[in-house]
Amino acid sequence: MTEMKFKRNFCIVAHIDHGKSTLADRLIQKAKIIDDRQMMNQILDNMDIERERGITIKSQAVTIPYHAKDGFDYELNFVDTPGHVDFSYEVSRAIASCEGALLLVDASQGVESQTVSNLYMAMEHDLTIVPVINKIDLPSADIPRIEHQIDHDLGLDSADAVPVSAKTGVGIDDLMEAIVTKFPPPSGDPNGKAQALIFDCHYDEYRGVIIHIRVKEGRIKKGDIIRFMSNSTDYKVDQIGIFKINYEETGVLEAGDVGYVIAGVKTVSDVRVGDTVTLANDPAPEPLPGFKEVKPVVFSSIYPMDSNDYEELKDAMEKLKLNDASLVYEKDNSVALGNGFRCGFLGLLHLEIIQERLERDYDQAVIFTAPSVQYKIQLSNKEVKIIDNPTEYPEGRIEQAWEPYINASIITPTDYIGSIMNLCTEKRGVQKNMTYLDEKRVELTYEMPLAEVLFDFYDKLKSYSRGYASFDYEVTDYQPTELVKVDILLNGKPVDALSQLAFKPEAATHAKKVCERLKGEIARQQFKIAIQGAIGSQIIARETVNPVRKDVLAKCYGGDVTRKRKLLEKQKEGKKRMKMIGNVELPQSAFLAVLKEKEE
Repeated sequence: MTEMKFKRNFCIVAHIDHGKSTLADRLIQKAKIIDDRQMMNQILDNMDIERERGITIKSQAVTIPYHAKDGFDYELNFVDTPGHVDFSYEVSRAIASCEGALLLVDASQGVESQTVSNLYMAMEHDLTIVPVINKIDLPSADIPRIEHQIDHDLGLDSADAVPVSAKTGVGIDDLMEAIVTKFPPPSGDPNGKAQALIFDCHYDEYRGVIIHIRVKEGRIKKGDIIRFMSNSTDYKVDQIGIFKINYEETGVLEAGDVGYVIAGVKTVSDVRVGDTVTLANDPAPEPLPGFKEVKPVVFSSIYPMDSNDYEELKDAMEKLKLNDASLVYEKDNSVALGNGFRCGFLGLLHLEIIQERLERDYDQAVIFTAPSVQYKIQLSNKEVKIIDNPTEYPEGRIEQAWEPYINASIITPTDYIGSIMNLCTEKRGVQKNMTYLDEKRVELTYEMPLAEVLFDFYDKLKSYSRGYASFDYEVTDYQPTELVKVDILLNGKPVDALSQLAFKPEAATHAKKVCERLKGEIARQQFKIAIQGAIGSQIIARETVNPVRKDVLAKCYGGDVTRKRKLLEKQKEGKKRMKMIGNVELPQSAFLAVLKEKEE
C-alpha cells in the first residue's frame, strides 16, 4: 500500500466545455494505465448519451500512479465532474470526496458563471484550489487577460495558475508536479475505527450494487462485515479495490483511498448516497456528515406507454435512483394514462437525460407530462398548500397564490446586452444589478419566476448571444402570482394528463399553442371534433378537426332535389348520433407533441 503522504485526492471542475474530460484523458494517458490501443477521447464518459451529446453527466473516479521529480511514487485519485448547472449535485458529491480542486478556465472564453459557482462550492468544502488555464493552443487564447480575470473575478492568485493544453498535452508535466506539491495529502488514521463515505453507486446485473466510497478513517478489507449506518444493515465484502478505468482489486482500502466495494447488495433501497460505511464488529461512534438534501425544481409525471409495464418501470426507476441521487419520485396515477410516478428534477436537461436513460438503458417506453414548478396556494379557509401537479389544483377556492423565483446571473459580452435584457423582460424578469467585469464582459443579475426559465429560456439566451452568454441561477423565495389551471377538452371531455398550471395573462396564448399542436396529431373522424382550452367553465382557445365525409349523393343523379335532401338529412342524423357516443382516442404521439415546446 502507498503511504498516506504519497496520496492525493482531487477533482476537476469548470464551466461547460472548458475541457475537463479532455484533461482527464491526458492525465490517464500520461500515467499509461491503459495502452494506446484502448485509449479514446473522453474515455471516462462511458454512457452513450454522454458521448453523443459531448457532455459529462456522471462523475467518474480514477486512480493513477505518478513518479514525481522528487523521486517518490505518488498515487493520484481524481474525479472528472459535469459542468452543467443541472448536474451541480453530482459536482458537490465529487467535491466532498477530495482535498483539492483543479479549476479550469478556457483561455479564450475566460471566467464564466459556472466557473464562479463551482469555485464557491469548492471553497465551502475548504478545498485547496489550483487554477488551470486550458486551451492555450487556440489562436484566440489570451493568457494575460485570463490571468487578470483569475485575480480579479475569482480572487485567486494567478501566479499559481498552470497554463496547459489538454488537447495537445502541452504543460501536463507541470500540472502533475503542481498537483503533487500544492495539494495536501489526505488526513485520517488508518488504524482508527473504519468510516467511509458513499459518494456514488451503480447497479451491475451480475454483482448487485457496486458502491463507490472514500475512506476517511480506518481500513476496510476483503471478508470484513460492513454496516450501513443509516439503516444498520450488514453485508460481507466480496471484493474491494480501486478504479483504473476498469476495477482493479486490491483487497484493502485504508484512510485517504477512493475505491469501490462489492458486497452482494441485492436490495437497491438499502444503499444511500451520503451514507457512512463502517465495520459491524467495531462500528464508528457517529456517521460522517452526508450531503445537503437535494431540492428538485421541475416536476413532471412519468407513465409507461403500456399500463401493464408499470412494474418494470418501477424496477428501472429504483436502479436509476441508485445511480442518480438527485432524482426524487413518488407514485402517481391519471385517468388517461393509468399508474405512474411523479418525479422531481434539477432542471430540464436533467429531465431529458432521465427520459433517454429510461428508454435506452432500461428499455422502457414512457410518456412524460408537461413539466411544472411548485406553487404555494392559500385556500379560502386560510389553509396553505404546496402543489406541483395540476390535478391537485382546488377549483375556485383560492385566495392567493405564490410561485418560486430565482436569482439569475448572466455573464455576457457587452455586444449582446440589449437582446438579452429584452429576453429577460419578456420572461417577467426584474433587473437587480449590472456590473462590468472588464471592458468586454458584463454580469447581469435578474430576479425572475422559475416557471419562465423552464422551457426555452436557455436555448434563446444561447442563440441571442451566439453561444457566448453563460447562465447560472439559484432558487430564492416565493412571490405572489396570478395562477390558473388550463384544462384541455376533447369533444367537451377534459384530458387530465394535458392540464397545466399557468400565469393568467399568458394562459390564452399557451392554450392556443397546445390546441394547434393537438389538431395536427388527432386523426380525422366521421364527426367534427372540438379541441378547446378552458379556465374553469370559460373557453379561451379552440381548434376544430374537420370530419371526413362520405359522398352519399354519388348514386343519386338528376331528378327531384328532395331525394338528395333526404339522403343528406339521413347522413346528418347518423353523424349526430356518432358524435354523442363517439370517443376520441388520443394517440401517444399527441402527448409527446404537446410537450415538445422547444422545437419552434
